Amino acid sequence: MNVNRGRHCVHELGVHLVFVTGYRREVFTAPMLTRCEEIMRDVCASFEVDLIESNGGDDHVHLLVNIPSKVALSVLVNSLKSVSARYPRKEYDTHVRKYLWGGHFWSRSYDAGSTCGANLATVRASIQGQDRPAR
Repeated sequence: MNVNRGRHCVHELGVHLVFVTGYRREVFTAPMLTRCEEIMRDVCASFEVDLIESNGGDDHVHLLVNIPSKVALSVLVNSLKSVSARYPRKEYDTHVRKYLWGGHFWSRSYDAGSTCGANLATVRASIQGQDRPAR
């Protein structure tokens, strides 16, 4: 991932997101996953977020995104999940109804993991190792 520059900051905020369908129902087909990726790319573009990688299985979706510092992760996730639930329900209605008969496409929870690769001990040691001014 590339380091992004704003007017007053430099950032590299890579996040691995995982969304799971309601009740872990095996809803997704290959065309549905492809369409879901298209929808999520559009949502990410509207937030100026780079969707680097997307994939999934029968009951979940993985996303690797690079987020600008001005975007709140929870707001992005809310938008991704709501928009990507609306269109598949419309476009694949009869298929989705077989698996999800309630009002929710996605589980309310999600997994978000940082991709920076450094653990807290490494970051702490780096901060402690900085040269402090003598005065």
